[in-house]
Amino acid sequence: MSYRSGLLTGILGTAVVAVGIGATWWFAVAKPKEGAKPSVPGVQATVPKTFKEDQGATVILTADSEAKLAIRTAPVVRKPMPRKRVYGGEIIVPPGRSLIVSAPLAGTLKPGAVPVAGRAVRTGTPVLHLVPLLDPVGRANLTASRVDAEGQVKGAEEQFKLTRITFERATEVLAGGAGRQRDVDDAKAAMEVAKQSLATVTARRDLLAKVLGELDSGSAAPIAIEPPANGVLRNVTALPGQTVPAGAPLFEVVDLDSVWVRVPVYVGDRDEIDANAPAAVGSLASRAGDPTRPAAVVSAPPTANPVTGTVDLFYSMSNSAAGEVTLYSPGQRVAVSLALKEPADSLTVPWSAIIYDYHGGAWVYVKGKDHAYSRARVLVRYITGETAVLAEGPPPGKEVVTAGAAELFGTETGFSK
Repeated sequence: MSYRSGLLTGILGTAVVAVGIGATWWFAVAKPKEGAKPSVPGVQATVPKTFKEDQGATVILTADSEAKLAIRTAPVVRKPMPRKRVYGGEIIVPPGRSLIVSAPLAGTLKPGAVPVAGRAVRTGTPVLHLVPLLDPVGRANLTASRVDAEGQVKGAEEQFKLTRITFERATEVLAGGAGRQRDVDDAKAAMEVAKQSLATVTARRDLLAKVLGELDSGSAAPIAIEPPANGVLRNVTALPGQTVPAGAPLFEVVDLDSVWVRVPVYVGDRDEIDANAPAAVGSLASRAGDPTRPAAVVSAPPTANPVTGTVDLFYSMSNSAAGEVTLYSPGQRVAVSLALKEPADSLTVPWSAIIYDYHGGAWVYVKGKDHAYSRARVLVRYITGETAVLAEGPPPGKEVVTAGAAELFGTETGFSK
């Protein structure tokens, strides 16, 4: 045998031995046994007693301990709970309550006391005196003004009749159960405006007739310019000693006995507000419990602000009080409390019955038998006054602890004994 053939025989023998050892290891060790099942991991944790929300911890007191704590209870009640939200509002002058008094004819204002804006004025008390011009041109203007005034009076009378008929019809329809109170309010407001307009043009016609009669008799006297209604001078645009043409504005009178409140409301909150419920108006610095003034809903032209995303609501309120001329001024900012649309009934408990744990959870203690008090979780929606309105809680009729709940919680958690 040569050297090369001997080396090849040795290599082949070594390979055969290696294959045999590998096959033996596979069948003896590595190959899994048939029918063997994978092992199941053991339980990593156990819960001896599962906590249930409806079965909170119970504190059992002795009769002596219960007497010392002076525990008081109150029932869980389901009742209507109107909710309100406060918005910022602005006092404005209602339409028809601001009147501009103009010169009935050309003339010169008689020297005298200077009217000051902000002064209270009343009907029958002259603010200015006008001396009419007696030249031929002035007489012709007076005659033309009188004819024009008579035409304005006839038009105002027809307008007042039309608005009065509309108001009477709206009232009859509402009495029959087929109308709306808003339609009656709109018709009444239009009738009041028409009445004021009729009174203004009638007074101007009578004044012109009086002046023309005095001119014909040669006994013309200064004309007293009186405010058409009680109110406050808002603007004064002419002064004594000044010559003014016919129709020139002299002063403006605003009646502030009744004002409107404009409340801009975010459009996202509009559907949550009860548009038919009255509002409560108070000062911006008012606190809970401070007196407010009621304000009724009024119909007004719809207005909104696209920049701020708000829509305006309007309310009317009385602005007078005993011994005071006005309470609020036009343009003044006020706090307006508006009623929200709420469910018919809400689950309520006294606010003093609510306790909070370390994590902020809300609980109450429900009275059981034999001096036992069980802690039950509640979900508080909001607080109004001394009442807590619940989204979830014990059923109505259950007695909850209103005085001594903190002591019971301390006893349960180990802070006190």
